[in-house]
Amino acid sequence: AAANSLIDAYAMGGRPLSVLNIVCFPAYTSSLETLGEILRGGSDKAAEAGVAIIGGHTLDDPEPKYGLAVTGVVHPDKIITNAGAQVGDELILTKPLGMGIMTTALKRDLLSEDHTQEIMHIMATLNQAAAEVMIEAGVNACTDITGFGLLGHLHEMALASRVGARVYLDRVPVVPETWKLVREDIAPGGTRRNLSWLSHAVLWDPQISGEAQLVLCDAQTSGGLLMAVSRDRTGRMMEALTSAGVICATKIGEIVEGQAGQIQVLP
Repeated sequence: AAANSLIDAYAMGGRPLSVLNIVCFPAYTSSLETLGEILRGGSDKAAEAGVAIIGGHTLDDPEPKYGLAVTGVVHPDKIITNAGAQVGDELILTKPLGMGIMTTALKRDLLSEDHTQEIMHIMATLNQAAAEVMIEAGVNACTDITGFGLLGHLHEMALASRVGARVYLDRVPVVPETWKLVREDIAPGGTRRNLSWLSHAVLWDPQISGEAQLVLCDAQTSGGLLMAVSRDRTGRMMEALTSAGVICATKIGEIVEGQAGQIQVLP
């Protein structure tokens, strides 16, 4: 949750400085030791990011909720938005997909301990290193991949940039267990709504299965960054991301001419 809260600042080239804890917790029916562990986890992640927790707000609530309100800085001439993608740019993704489908399986007690640890590691990994490389190497546009899924956030980028986009399914990194789960019809409601919402914006190749469509629309928690990078900078960007220890740095497609916001998905 803490890593997810910081992602928007990183996606815009910003440097988070301080955060406030936002906590809802059933104080009279659940152990306060559990709340202490939640706050400890947020504190550890904030320390890793080099930001200070300067306070917070708490509410008694039957359903536990936790997040951070983030304050950071960015030079006004160096703000990175999702509106600068240019025809010919290559699209680079820095984390694999599958978090929504796999956490849904976790809620249903269908996920092994190994797979649970795998997705927890992915979601808890900060996008800080990827953002630092992005700022140094230079990109034309960037967006985080969270609730709207890969194609939802790419659609917003292409729409804001007045361009089209092309994605190749076989290039998109996906946590392998995701494919088994989606074939068993396991997917969160948000993922299914994303797919329905994008029906007007995505041109699916006939070879793209319904399961693959769900994966590409899967609602992510603390996903990666999606960058639109000039071709002449892509090589340096990929090398730098790999050297920085980014989970995955994968070229998944490109920005193309076409109807603003429209995405073509090929095998």
